[in-house]
Amino acid sequence: MERTILAVLVIATLVVCGFDPVRSDASDHRYKEGEQVPLYANKVGPFHNPSETYRYFDLPFCLPDHLKEKKEALGEVLNGDRLVSAPYQLDFLRDKDSEVVCKKKLTKEEVARFRSAVKKDYYFQMYYDDLPIWGFIGKVDKEGKEPSEYKYYLFKHIHFDISYNKDRVIEINVRTDPNTLADLTEDQEVEVEFLYTVKWKETNIPFEKRMDKYSRPSSLPHHLEIHWFSIINSCVTVLLLTGFLATILMRVLKNDFVKYAHDEEAAEDQEETGWKYIHGDVFRYPKYKSLFAASLGSGSQLFTLTVFIFLLALVGVFYPYNRGALFTALVVIYALTSGIAGYTAASFYCQLEGTNWVRNLLLTGSALPFGTIVVIVLIWTLVTSPLLVLGGIAGKNSKAEFQAPCRTTKYPREIPPLPWYRGAIPQMAMAGFLPFSAIYIELYYIFASVWGHRIYTIYSILFIVFIILLIVTAFITVALTYFQLAAEDHEWWWRSFLCGGSTGLFIYAYCLYYYFARSDMSGFMQTSFFFGYMACICYGFFLMLGTVGFRAALLFVRHIYRSIKCE
Repeated sequence: MERTILAVLVIATLVVCGFDPVRSDASDHRYKEGEQVPLYANKVGPFHNPSETYRYFDLPFCLPDHLKEKKEALGEVLNGDRLVSAPYQLDFLRDKDSEVVCKKKLTKEEVARFRSAVKKDYYFQMYYDDLPIWGFIGKVDKEGKEPSEYKYYLFKHIHFDISYNKDRVIEINVRTDPNTLADLTEDQEVEVEFLYTVKWKETNIPFEKRMDKYSRPSSLPHHLEIHWFSIINSCVTVLLLTGFLATILMRVLKNDFVKYAHDEEAAEDQEETGWKYIHGDVFRYPKYKSLFAASLGSGSQLFTLTVFIFLLALVGVFYPYNRGALFTALVVIYALTSGIAGYTAASFYCQLEGTNWVRNLLLTGSALPFGTIVVIVLIWTLVTSPLLVLGGIAGKNSKAEFQAPCRTTKYPREIPPLPWYRGAIPQMAMAGFLPFSAIYIELYYIFASVWGHRIYTIYSILFIVFIILLIVTAFITVALTYFQLAAEDHEWWWRSFLCGGSTGLFIYAYCLYYYFARSDMSGFMQTSFFFGYMACICYGFFLMLGTVGFRAALLFVRHIYRSIKCE
């Protein structure tokens, strides 16, 4: 399996690193004076609803003489990009002053479409020599007026300020002329002359550092202070939790071991209480073991996927606006790690003496549906499914046996009545709150990056937070498992998985807070996108952290029952 994992990482790295989104027509990005530099219009959409985007020419802008669609890679398609040639001609080192793009008479319907876009703060996005540029398409005049008296204006004149170093483009900025406007307030035809200006200036910034400016929003001093405050807060939480658990559990377990060791001979005369006396039931296989094994398989795959994504991020693959690279990496690595899911699920299912391993594999493969796009379906069919089956066959033939340090009795022991706070839901609430409290500060920056216009680049801090999340999840699950066993409740298998994964439910609850309190998103489409996608992501977290929690609990349970004498 180690060779398989290494091969997956190498292949994924080659695929992602070799993938250059929005690649310039000139592969070396070098140009001669007067040579055409590729400019692509990408999309338009409301600024406050980042997931709601449309094709650039869905609005009645001036069309170029020869409209050309750029061939896009899988990651760009998944990112929602649709690049087409823009109507502006920005030749290398050629200044232009108030160049006419086109003169156009907007119909009443076109005026209404532009006015609706201006009302919703529509922005446009383009790419010039792989550099992203943005701008608003118009503005609303609200000063001292009632909403019914607002004025809506379309920007007619765009200024492109471009910096160059020798024969390469270094930076581009876009400005709109606030004095050159088209009034869209009334439902009537409007004559519009679209203009653009181009100004070139020389800079000393080397080509290799031209993308650095897009990393600055994440590395401003006050942002870093908050990030480090989040890390310190999380570390303090981990230290307090681990210290508390180490002190309490070690002292309690030491007393338990001493008690059970001294009372071996008189055990028959004593009333049976405590975790030792359920040793005959603690390794009784859980209900719905096929579903349980499938969940572990999918959780193990997601854990491997997350680790690989972090490794690629830490080596700098996902630099700002290497658009599509993250989605490509997710698709490729998810497909290539399907063997891990199949192997883990089938191997564990067979250890639990399951017989219908084929059904278990089908259950594992459907635990996380992966979309309906044709390319992904082909990847699923040609890569994911064969690796899943191969992993399952390897797991079935691994001949591994479940290692239980004590014998399981024939009939299950009756579980004594327990107070309400020892139930599954209260324990899940306790188990999910502590890990969530260790990561919630960082969650805002992640959400603002994924569902907003901020840029997240400090992957090292995010990786530290991820490690803290794993540690806290493992420790709190172990603690709750001990308390459950001490109350003579031997059905800990599913409970440990649910407690470990409950952080995913807290993250989804945070989604509600973020959407309504911290963002300006609105509308049916954006709401559907946000809560639908976040439900899938939080479900993935539930499976991954549930697997971590169960594995930690399994190690703990095996350790304590191996340390005592069992009949």
